[in-house]
Amino acid sequence: MDIQRIVLFAGLAIVSYLMVLAWNEDYNQPQTTQVVEAESSVNGNAMADDMVLPESGSTVSGNDEFATPETGSLSSTSAAAEGSVSNRYITVTTDVFQLKIDRIGGNVVESSLLQYDESLNSEQPLKLLSSTQTRTYLLESGLIGRDGPDGRNASQAPVFNAESSEFELSEGQDELNIDLTFTTDQGVAITKRYQLARDSYEIGVRYLISNNSESDWQGNFTGKIVRDQAPDPTSQASMGIKAYLGMVVSTPEDPYEKYDFDDLSENRINQSVTNGWLAFLQHYFLTAWVPDRDQTAQFQSTRRDQLHVMGFVYPATTVAAGDTAEIGATAYVGPKIIDRLEALAPNLDRTVDFGWLFFISLPLFIILEWFYGLVGNWGVAIILLTVLVKAVFFHLSATSYKSMAKMRAVAPQLTRLKELYGDDRQRMSQEMMALYKREKINPLGGCLPILVQMPVFISLYWVLFESVQLRHAPFMLWIQDLSVMDPYFILPILMGASMFIQMSLNPTPPDPMQAKIMKLMPLIFTVFFLWFPAGLVLYWLVNNILSISQQWYITRKIEAETAGKKY
Repeated sequence: MDIQRIVLFAGLAIVSYLMVLAWNEDYNQPQTTQVVEAESSVNGNAMADDMVLPESGSTVSGNDEFATPETGSLSSTSAAAEGSVSNRYITVTTDVFQLKIDRIGGNVVESSLLQYDESLNSEQPLKLLSSTQTRTYLLESGLIGRDGPDGRNASQAPVFNAESSEFELSEGQDELNIDLTFTTDQGVAITKRYQLARDSYEIGVRYLISNNSESDWQGNFTGKIVRDQAPDPTSQASMGIKAYLGMVVSTPEDPYEKYDFDDLSENRINQSVTNGWLAFLQHYFLTAWVPDRDQTAQFQSTRRDQLHVMGFVYPATTVAAGDTAEIGATAYVGPKIIDRLEALAPNLDRTVDFGWLFFISLPLFIILEWFYGLVGNWGVAIILLTVLVKAVFFHLSATSYKSMAKMRAVAPQLTRLKELYGDDRQRMSQEMMALYKREKINPLGGCLPILVQMPVFISLYWVLFESVQLRHAPFMLWIQDLSVMDPYFILPILMGASMFIQMSLNPTPPDPMQAKIMKLMPLIFTVFFLWFPAGLVLYWLVNNILSISQQWYITRKIEAETAGKKY
């Protein structure tokens, strides 16, 4: 019985600790100051990337960014005169995207995800990439190095031309190419092509170089993610847990290495990678660069004033006079959807972080998604998943409930033993254990269902917390978002009531302290579950209802069997 007391107190301590975390998260968090960037930081010369590589022997200077692997030389440009550029921004619309491309540099400065609302029922699409006075998050690409128009040797930032200022993926059209053109003073024709497809968040970026000059042309392709240190606008903290906000680098040697803002500020990344990728993660969404297969790239990071710059540089591409060449990479700007990420690059699906119990979380998500495909409602899918989990643990639960039912049946005998040996704790324990052995009762049997289901519960928590499919997913009536807590706390109250009913079916512990704790547990768990996602509370409520039905049947059966016994 001492073991039972320890288990109860340990559970109570854990619940209390998590409640404190939840309260602190929701009501006592300091306000994060958002970094304000000047508009000049996203102008044409913002592409200027210089980073000195170890082999160059050079030293790092103030605002230097990316460098070419061959020389380590600095690569930046002077700004184009903004006033001289008319119709500066190009709008591109597909079935999933609305992109804004800056003609100065040809970079993506804004992306609206048309299938995801900014907030529940806002009817405003979520902006992942953005360039404003209060937020900077850009996808950049360019040609630097010796002759690159985005390099230090260029007189000014390239200003691209396009056939139109608006492009749209038409009905029946599966692919859309946007060609931006620029010709250098030496006569080298450069086409920057954006490749988009229907129902795809991938963005192909290809440079087509036609060397019409009389000498060789040489340049390095670079792709970058530029972001300030502003907080995650899609973050949904729960029980003191926040989704990861920061950079991830994947290499064949280390498939998933994280770098948060502190890491990026303290140390520059500088490593040669083949068949890897880099990404910036936030809750539910990410922006990633995936270099071409078998293409060596120098992964780098640096600072641009208050901005973090993360990206890569290819080795130099040389185009002989009169020849042409093509070079580029693939970007992903969108939701964390496992199937899409898995198809794009190895280990990119790991950005959907299901926690340390991922080997349980992933199968649960697959089954949950399959149920959703059948019923078309995530809440109903959670109910069906609960029934399945209950069926898997049916026999284990039955064994536990039989043990508790027997304990309930012999409760009068426990009371009599307490009257006889209450003053002798050692003799009392001996007689109780003898009674349990004689009746084949496991005194810890009542803890087994909870202990066994805790890994499933924790795994499902991470599934609901991390799966973008459940973001703003409605159930019915007042539950319009299963990924956040019940706005009216109805589900937690119902869960607490079901837990109280379930506790009434359990035998009363002979220890008065244990009995008091057991009576308080439904109330404690009700308060505890107030901050949980509604989908998780729904799972626990349905599980309790099924458990009550099973336990009530078994208890009645055992009581009938033991009614005629005499002790």
